[in-house]
This record gives sequence, C-alpha cells and structure tokens, in this order.
Amino acid sequence: MLKGLILKKQADLFTVELESGKIQDVVARKNLKKDGLFVGDKVTLDDDNTICKLEKRKNVLVRPPVANIDKMFIVIAPVPKPDLYLVDKLLIFCALSDIQPVLCINKSDLDLKFCENIEKTYNKLTKVLIFSTLDESVEKIKAEINGVCVLAGQSAVGKSSIINALKKEDVAVVGDFCKKIERGKQTTRTVSLFKFGKGQYLADTAGFSKLDENLLNLEEDEVKKYFFEFIQPSHNCKYKSCNHLSEKDCGVCSAVKSGKIDKLRYENYLKLYNTIKSIKRF
Repeated sequence: MLKGLILKKQADLFTVELESGKIQDVVARKNLKKDGLFVGDKVTLDDDNTICKLEKRKNVLVRPPVANIDKMFIVIAPVPKPDLYLVDKLLIFCALSDIQPVLCINKSDLDLKFCENIEKTYNKLTKVLIFSTLDESVEKIKAEINGVCVLAGQSAVGKSSIINALKKEDVAVVGDFCKKIERGKQTTRTVSLFKFGKGQYLADTAGFSKLDENLLNLEEDEVKKYFFEFIQPSHNCKYKSCNHLSEKDCGVCSAVKSGKIDKLRYENYLKLYNTIKSIKRF
C-alpha cells in the first residue's frame, strides 16, 4: 500500500502526491467519499490505486475545505477595505486549531502608510508581512512556506496574484475588484495545493467574507482568553471573572480609554462576545 497527500479535488477525482514524489489522479472508496475527503488530507492507497484510508487529521477548515493546516497566511490589503473582524476571528481559529498565523498586508504600493498602521496594531499579536505582488517584496511569503499553508481572506485582496507572483507564471485565476460595492468577484472555485519544495505547500482557497462564529466552538466567557493584549500586565483586569464589557474599574476598559489597547480590536471583541452569546441562547 502507498501513502500520499491530496493536492487537489475535482468532483470524484483526487490528485495525490505519493511519498515517492510521484503525482497521480485517483478515485476513493465510496465510504470515504461519503464522509468527505479534503485537500491536505493524508491518505493510503490500495493495490488498485484507490484511496482506502484517511489518516487522522490535525485540524480542518470546512469552508474552504482544507485539512492538516500548519500555517495560515491571513491576507488583507488597503483595497478592498480590510475586514479586521474577520482577521480577529481567523487569529482565534488558528489558536484553537494549532495553526501558526501570519498576517499578510498586500498591495503596499497603493498605500504604504495604511499598511504600516495596521502592522502597528497586530505585530505584537502575530508575525506581519507587508509586500506587493508587483515587486520582489512578495518573496517574503516564500520564505515562510513550511508544511501545508493556506491563503485566507476576503476576495480581491490578491491571494491568486500571490500564487502567480511566487510561481512566476499564471497558475491561479485572478479576479476583478468592483469599486461600486468594494467587493471582489470570487474566481477560485476549487482548492489546490501548489508545491514550492519538499514539504512546502501553499493552497489557493476560495475567497470568503466571513468565518461563522459557531465554527470557533467557544462560549462567550472564553472569548477574552484569545484577545491576548487583555492579559498584558499593564492592561490586566484585577477581576478574574470580568468580561471587560463596561464594568467599573475594569483594567481592560481603562486601557482602551487610554489608548493602550486598540479601540477597533476591543470593538471586535465586543461584537464577537455578543454574537456568540446570542448563538448559544438559541
């Protein structure tokens, strides 16, 4: 029997890289197709070159469907307007799923100062890369590719352009950005793993505008644990059970008022707290 990694899935056909390095298209047994096989899955093939076993997953992202993610490149740009609430949810998803996050700010050629301001907010929380696919600065990402990596973020932030710039050829379809609605047209219909070296893969994933809060599988009282600036000694709240909403003498609320904690990050915390609370109620 042979072991391999699923690089691409189209209908009932799976492109698998075997441990030998050989790449071939195969099918899967019916019971496995029913349960679902994802790009990034480690599988075993029988003597008929049919996927017969799915290895235990490290983690899984259902939408877009990718398994065994080691690193997530969360991509934003000056245009379209960054959805930092999505960024904060993805950072929490990474913390819960044993995924290393990297915030990637693309299109620095459009507004470098804007990119640097976002970096100041997030560089204490995760690694931040500022670059443009129009020059060599995009190579910063290549140095970070290790294991199964994914590009995640809104449509039209340049995820497919990043793949093409790193590969130096048009292997991923690039969409257009509509200025009227400030939204990109989704062009990536399937998920594919592009190989950059031994054990180095990068997935071009379908653009998405949200990560459902219920996928985080958190209680509202747990959300504060994942806004790591809240537990800094200088910002820490003396009340262990405090949810940092508007309580009197709350250290976190005081840090927000004094500018020690980013106001937008705090507003995103409140939004996530209240959304999860409403989900759990029903």
